[in-house]
This record gives sequence, C-alpha cells and structure tokens, in this order.
Amino acid sequence: MPRVAYVNGQYLPYSHASVHVEDRGFQFADGVYEVIGCIHGHLADETGHLDRLERSLSELKMDMPVDREALRFLMRECLRRNNLKNAGIYIQITRGAAKRDFKFPAPETPQSLVIITFPFDFDGNVGVVNGGRVKTLADIRWKRRDIKTVALLPQALVKQEAVEAGVDDAWMVDSDGYITEGSASNAWIITKNKKLVTRPVSYDILRGVTRTAIEKIASENNLVIEERAFKPGEAYEAVEAFTSSATALITPVIEIDGHAIGNGKPGDITQKIYGEYRAYVDGLRGEQVHWESGL
Repeated sequence: MPRVAYVNGQYLPYSHASVHVEDRGFQFADGVYEVIGCIHGHLADETGHLDRLERSLSELKMDMPVDREALRFLMRECLRRNNLKNAGIYIQITRGAAKRDFKFPAPETPQSLVIITFPFDFDGNVGVVNGGRVKTLADIRWKRRDIKTVALLPQALVKQEAVEAGVDDAWMVDSDGYITEGSASNAWIITKNKKLVTRPVSYDILRGVTRTAIEKIASENNLVIEERAFKPGEAYEAVEAFTSSATALITPVIEIDGHAIGNGKPGDITQKIYGEYRAYVDGLRGEQVHWESGL
C-alpha cells in the first residue's frame, strides 16, 4: 500500500509530499514539531503532546494552523490511509513560505502543516528488551531547549558521534559538568536507595510528555522522583538508568561511557515502569495526563 502524507490541506503520495523552497522551516528552522506513538491503535499521551505543541507554538508567537479536534482527525485519517495500528506520527508546523527575511512575514502568511506516519514495532523494540549504551558529550544546543523546535542539528551531531563511537546514543553534558538529557529523550538514573533522579524542569531541557506520565506512574507505585542535576560520575554508580521518549518509550540504559550500570542488564524498576506505561497507554490506568511546561 503506497504511503500517504498530509501536507497543507492535501493527502499526497509520500514520494510527492513537499513544501515550498522558501518555507521558513527549511530556511530558518522556524517551526516546531511533535512525535506521538500509536500503540495497538491507541495514541500514547496524545493529550500531553498536543498541550506541548500548543505551548511551543505560543513561545514562537505562532497559532495552531487548525484547531485541536481538526488535528486529531487529521492524524487518525493519516493512520487510516496508511493502514497503521502501530506507528509514529510526526507533526511539523512552520511559519510558512515567504520571501527570505529574518523578520517574521506578514501575519496572514499561511502556515505549513505536515503530518507523516511511519510503522513502528513497539513490541519488538530491541533497545527496550536489551537496553542501550550511551556516551556523554558536550551539550551545544541553543538556550531555549524547552521549546520543541525543528532546529535539531546539535542533536544530530551528538547522535552521530555516539553512533560512530559504537554506542546507541548520547547523554549531553552542560558547561558545569551536569547531564542535561539524551539526543531525543529525557535521562534518568535510579539510585541505590531506589529514587528516580532526573534533571529539573528549566530552559536547559525539553520537558518530556512521557516524563509527565512517569510522574503519574511513580506516584501510583510509591516510587520517589528527585528532580536535581547529576553528573556522569553519579550516573556510573546508579543501580539502573533509562531514557524516556515518545516512540522509544522507556528504554533501559545498561552502559554509560563504558561503565556497566547495575548488573549490565535492564533493571526491575525500569521494567516495571515500562509495563505500567504500556498499561497507561492502553487506557488501563485512568485518563491521559495533561502536560505543562513547569516554567
């Protein structure tokens, strides 16, 4: 079945889906995006992702190109046309196409809205089953990391450096030596006293939607979350570590900079959180939680 994408009011064959050469997302990274997982037909944390999408647009002084209910319909129609029940949904919104100029174009300039769906095997995710290895690298991103913009070159560079070093991902480190987050995920460690530690919400990180669901899961399972910065040295001594993101969900980290974490295998607490998250997505743990920036 040919793949179909949604671009600015049209459902198009994937091979013909494109935006204008002067689209500001292409020329200035003047846009935002979200990725939502669809697991067995359930959109994981859809509410939170749309909350964050609206906030990111607001921070860039942009409106939603369509209302939330219309966007919900468009996502589901893309899934239907592509006959997908297990997929990632990519949404990108830019300020639109206009003559190249650093200042914003006229307010009536139509925004660009693109929706792409792609198959994703959540049940066969090797990283979740076996765990992954990460390398710490300098965080070279801009200072408003709390906005989910399409300016992802720094993340791509550290991801590639990690892959070339023979590991799965990078955990970025700020100028003070503290871990911020992964190339496309929030970073977590679990201490010897069973506390879940992750970076506090600030302009230095993107507050994850999956992270918000983990906060709900922790409160319902008597797990303590400690929001504070931590350095690689502390991470090496953790009994477990993991990342959280929209499609990889909760992925165990079994090695950091060559240091085995715990016994070098996915840990019990991480696996419990993963199982609880899957139940949450299936609607077995109550309503989806709303996302807030925390800033």
